[in-house]
Amino acid sequence: MTFEPEFERQLTNFIENALFEDAPLGDRTSLACIPPDAQCTANLLVKDAGIIAGIEIAHRIFKHVDPNAVITNFIEDGTHVSFGDVAFQVVCNTQALLRAERVALNIMQRMSGISTLAHEFIFEVEDLPVKILDTRKTTPLLRFLEKYAVRLGGCHNYRENLSDWFMIKDNHIKACDGVRNAILRVAEYQKENGLNLGVTVEVKNLVELHQVLEVGQITRIMFDNFELPLLAEAVATVNKQFETEASGGVNIHTVRRVALSGVDYISVGALTHSATSLDLSLKIK
Repeated sequence: MTFEPEFERQLTNFIENALFEDAPLGDRTSLACIPPDAQCTANLLVKDAGIIAGIEIAHRIFKHVDPNAVITNFIEDGTHVSFGDVAFQVVCNTQALLRAERVALNIMQRMSGISTLAHEFIFEVEDLPVKILDTRKTTPLLRFLEKYAVRLGGCHNYRENLSDWFMIKDNHIKACDGVRNAILRVAEYQKENGLNLGVTVEVKNLVELHQVLEVGQITRIMFDNFELPLLAEAVATVNKQFETEASGGVNIHTVRRVALSGVDYISVGALTHSATSLDLSLKIK
């Protein structure tokens, strides 16, 4: 599988750094008791129900430690799995496999947990015209993999970083002495720098909403921690003039009620900061 160049760069750095973290001077135990030319066959076993993610990442990890490793997939990324399933089989140098085992398992378990949670959120609103978005509440330096897992689970990525989308939040508004000033300064900055990026502005009440509607020059209005009746009123007030988004404290029990307000997007930090890892193991045959 081929990823985008920037993803490939980040993935290579991740693999190298993760392997160094786990075995800076090699896997002492394997070096001591396993012949250097020994080969083995191992299966990736699923011990939970959920959505599997990170199989392609595990491929890269095993290929990094043993370029001659042969991996056979039985299940593809993004597939629902159950206890007892075998995701893939790897034939690999035994020392190399044991050096890579924990790195591969850790990232797959983390990614699969995120994909599983993303799938649960999608299930709650699959009949409604709304998109579930992730946030920047990710593990430092693992964002690219966690956001990939979100996509595998069926949800959507918001901005990748602070550089690819404008998001005017409460602290920006306070620092600019009002939402109107913040919007106008962003518009001027875009013009001066030849940019045409999306602009989201966060509002906390209907007063701020009306101020934003008077100014315009934005892409999306994000309603932060609005109570459901107020959220529905806010969506009706916007009346499709701009995209709408609900944010703040959304969970699996409330996401459908939030979606029924008519918002276009719901951003859910829990997709990445509250996902529970899926239980997986690697067993030599």
